[in-house]
Amino acid sequence: MSEIHGKRDEAAHQGAPARPNSEGPIFVGGLDRSGKTTMRGFLVSHPNIAVPPVGSNMETYFYDRFGDLGEVENLTRCLEAMLAYSHVRVLEPDPDRIRREFADGPPTYARLFGLFLMHYAEREGKPRWGAQTGLLERYGDYLFSSYPGVKFIHMVRDPRDRYEASLDLWPTGKGRAGGATARWRYSLRLAERNRTKYPDGYLLVRYEDLVTNTEEVLREVCRFVGEDFHPEMLTMSGAPERRARLVARRGVGSSPDLLSSEFIGRFRGRIPRPELAFIQLHAGRLMRRYGYRPDELHLSASEWARFATLDWPGQMARMVAWRSAETIKQRFPALLPRTPDRRTIVKPREGVST
Repeated sequence: MSEIHGKRDEAAHQGAPARPNSEGPIFVGGLDRSGKTTMRGFLVSHPNIAVPPVGSNMETYFYDRFGDLGEVENLTRCLEAMLAYSHVRVLEPDPDRIRREFADGPPTYARLFGLFLMHYAEREGKPRWGAQTGLLERYGDYLFSSYPGVKFIHMVRDPRDRYEASLDLWPTGKGRAGGATARWRYSLRLAERNRTKYPDGYLLVRYEDLVTNTEEVLREVCRFVGEDFHPEMLTMSGAPERRARLVARRGVGSSPDLLSSEFIGRFRGRIPRPELAFIQLHAGRLMRRYGYRPDELHLSASEWARFATLDWPGQMARMVAWRSAETIKQRFPALLPRTPDRRTIVKPREGVST
């Protein structure tokens, strides 16, 4: 794990929402199965920090999608879309209050998103708000230009363990390792870019360090975000559901250690060797840079031949396809927009005006 310091952009975006305290928001990013939810559980056990239990994905699905929010019709369409999304509804927003307060300042997406999260923190009785969202690092420039004093915690995990842990998300299909490798490399490249550009505001935390040196890591995180360390953070008292799940997974009762090292190196014997070979071949350089040593696989000549002629081409095609689609979505969102899963869309609540 490394602590990153430096100078953030001095030019703060004029549309940044006002806050009742002088500290900036805290964002947690990185890939799924990399420890974001666990880090959130520790953070919300701090008396000053509020982070919703699910990723609100506001930047991912709503940023710059509805035109100028100074136009009433555009703001209405944006609010309708946000309020129909279950991850935003978790925040229990008051649309009328959001409209009133939004009208008092610049009509930017940053102000709108910030109001949702500030109101959530207010209901939690905490002065500092934040959010955790997968691949939020895509929006590094937007976040650092929009919110003065922002702090970004980027979670990273061994790509092999992350892949093994995520297989239940796509148990079938071709090129799974190719897509997973593309995502891991993309996330790490963004981390390197962002922490170089915003060194004072960007911290990269390895999942493995959080597991094996929990208190040390949390003390460093607190120094990074400018808060005092509170021992109750170690108990995850502010996230009882997450704590209960971790305890159940460990199979222990009152053990003070919520995280288990048994999930470090779990990929061994669980990932097919051709998939493991592909991950290490294409992520090996970055893996070494962050302390993840590739395993020696000792494939036979026939296995290498099969890998080169059958396995590698399929995985490579999936990796290139994912990266190409990601580039189009990020640079040309109108052509290939990101949209929430249909299962997360809910009907507007009766009696609520948008």
